[in-house]
Amino acid sequence: MEEARSRQVVIAGAGIAGLTAALAFAEHGHAVTVLEQASQLEAVGAGIQLSPNATRMLSRLGALDRLRLSAIRPEAVVLKGAATLRELARVPLGQAGEERWGAPYLVAHRADLQAALTARMAEHPEIQLVTGARVTDVAVHPQDIAVAAETDGGSIEAAGGLLIGADGVWSSVRRLLAGREPAFGKNRFSGELAWRATVAATSAAGQAFAAIAAGDCITAFLHPGFHMVAYPVSKGSAFNLAAFTKGERIAEGWSGHADPAILASAMRGTSPALARLAALAGPWTAFPIHTVEQARWTMPQVALIGDAAHAMTPFAAQGAAMAIEDAATLADLVADFPGDRRQNLSTWENRRRPRIEKVIRRGALSRLAWHAWGPVAIARNLVLATRPAEKLAGDLDWLYGWEERNRR
Repeated sequence: MEEARSRQVVIAGAGIAGLTAALAFAEHGHAVTVLEQASQLEAVGAGIQLSPNATRMLSRLGALDRLRLSAIRPEAVVLKGAATLRELARVPLGQAGEERWGAPYLVAHRADLQAALTARMAEHPEIQLVTGARVTDVAVHPQDIAVAAETDGGSIEAAGGLLIGADGVWSSVRRLLAGREPAFGKNRFSGELAWRATVAATSAAGQAFAAIAAGDCITAFLHPGFHMVAYPVSKGSAFNLAAFTKGERIAEGWSGHADPAILASAMRGTSPALARLAALAGPWTAFPIHTVEQARWTMPQVALIGDAAHAMTPFAAQGAAMAIEDAATLADLVADFPGDRRQNLSTWENRRRPRIEKVIRRGALSRLAWHAWGPVAIARNLVLATRPAEKLAGDLDWLYGWEERNRR
């Protein structure tokens, strides 16, 4: 009985991190209970970029083929100046990227990724998904954990040998365990806002986008006050737009209301065609960007993954990818070294931390480069103009070509 209980895994959160973790542990023969506070699974946000380091993991877990049915494989990432719309650089993706990194670069709706993961989960009877279950207490014992959750019908308790906090940047698990040794990190507002909109390709906004960018690429428009990333979703029937500006804290949640004048002001001096796209794409939804300070992610019987552990700014487009990597590598390590749970969780964290920190630094560098102005922007443009596409792709080998099992 004790051995069976030790192989039970409890996961708080049924977002990308939690669903991937459920699949990864089930693939290794663990019984998994997923507790999700929402009464039904809902996709937060609109589009999502999945680089090869993420899709490689999804392929291993049997979810990639389902995702491909609705996702798009863009041909390139194209950087353009927001004022002139001149192309500054192009990083090849598509078939060339898939051959280079051994897995595709895809863009999709978050809902499509969640659907692919849940469809794969349905093939694992050892996974139990409980919605409408809000985690209210965590009891950590020397050999196991017990998790209490409130439901519409009362309360439930789930127990096992490992609790995974995959419940996002506002993690209940992290909050409930705050102050215990080792202390987990704290959620902080980054000072940045993300503005999102999805437009139909046949709409006026969709046509405005098609006039200034290729419909089969990821396009980033760079400007000192903001940057905007746009790419197709839903097999090209719509475009996902995401703009990023400085801003005040607006909500303790994923989305909120912010003055659209903030975005309009940040876009001052951009191309009239880009300004027209922004006007036609509205109303925009503003998302406050929160991060989690770099502290510990594990304690005996407990591990935080994804945004619960290390929420980062989106400027490297790696938030979802790092959550997927976290989930798969944690399940692998627990399966490979099933003995001392304290030791294997610590080992996993020590292996993951350098990569997460490097990705965070890459995001900070990207934001600096994309919002550069004056002489720095001129220098950036010169470097991009003289660096071949092959070299730009090679700069990403460490990120997109990574695979944990090859590093052991």
